[in-house]
Amino acid sequence: MSESPVTHATFAIERVYPAPPARVFAAWASADEKARWIGCHPDWRTVESSMDFRVGGREISRNQTPGGEIHAVETWYHDIVPGERIIYSYQMSVGDTRISVSLVTIELHAAEGGTRLVFTEQGAFLDADADSTQREGGTGTGLDRLGEMLEAELAAV
Repeated sequence: MSESPVTHATFAIERVYPAPPARVFAAWASADEKARWIGCHPDWRTVESSMDFRVGGREISRNQTPGGEIHAVETWYHDIVPGERIIYSYQMSVGDTRISVSLVTIELHAAEGGTRLVFTEQGAFLDADADSTQREGGTGTGLDRLGEMLEAELAAV
């Protein structure tokens, strides 16, 4: 019997944004744009960031908490259909401890007044992060920040 439990969880989050699918897709595809909205902890400092947004590409993000702890995310892109879909897997670590491995599907659908985004994560949550509730909340915060960015762009026009 393993002493390292794994909790499997799937969650889906939907948002409607006041921008066309191509614009919402661009916010995911550009490292500069993604950096404007992706974080759910504004007091964390980015210590490493790289993005190769293409099928087979990799993205790395390492952030430091105010207490000095490093949280790392390593992403691999598996499927990209511009303006429609992004599928990637990622692992998240705190220090030297991997806390989860997930598969994410982002679907973009034209909707009245903009885009309906469906974010689905299927995760294996390990030991220290055995509950997906925090991940779902943090993801929701990031998606809300994306909406705020898109709404601000619309208001500026």
